[in-house]
Amino acid sequence: MNALRILCAGVLAAGLVLSSRALYLHAKAELASILIRRAWAASIAHGGEPRRAWPWADTHPVARLRIPRLGYDEIVLDNASGRTLAFGPAVVLSGARIGGPGNFVLAGHRTTWFRKLEGIAEWDRIELEWYDTSQKRLRVRSYSVESIGIVAPEDLQLVADDGQDALTLVTCYPFGLGPRSPQRFVVHANLANLAETHN
Repeated sequence: MNALRILCAGVLAAGLVLSSRALYLHAKAELASILIRRAWAASIAHGGEPRRAWPWADTHPVARLRIPRLGYDEIVLDNASGRTLAFGPAVVLSGARIGGPGNFVLAGHRTTWFRKLEGIAEWDRIELEWYDTSQKRLRVRSYSVESIGIVAPEDLQLVADDGQDALTLVTCYPFGLGPRSPQRFVVHANLANLAETHN
């Protein structure tokens, strides 16, 4: 009977530890999201000057990404490194520069920041907002989803910059918390019109 009690206590303790860790990670992600949004607002208020969300951050907010039909609204971070992707969708540096000509590429985790892409459809509108330091104002570009595909990681050259003004979103596939994600989910969107919204 004592062994059974010890086993039950051990299972209960392990469950409490795992639950506490999950709550801690969730709280940390929520706090990071608040700090990143504040840094984005501060960057805009200071003429697009990069602002870190916390002093030791090795990235900063550079844009805002919205997909209205999906209720998606996230702040985009610079430099899609492993550490950066833990806190939000981020810019893939091999793509075009934000606001410049070419294919602007963003990456995000399939379990968090880009999970909503599971519901995206052709012709969905995607909006990208950034602060144009040369013109000293916010700018917004609208894109229309042209294609959605699943490719092998080695076929990601399909998202290379071909000179066309476009936006490409990339995440691992399949979606969710499964242990494996051997493929990549790719959303390619073309500039919806040449007229941009200026704020």
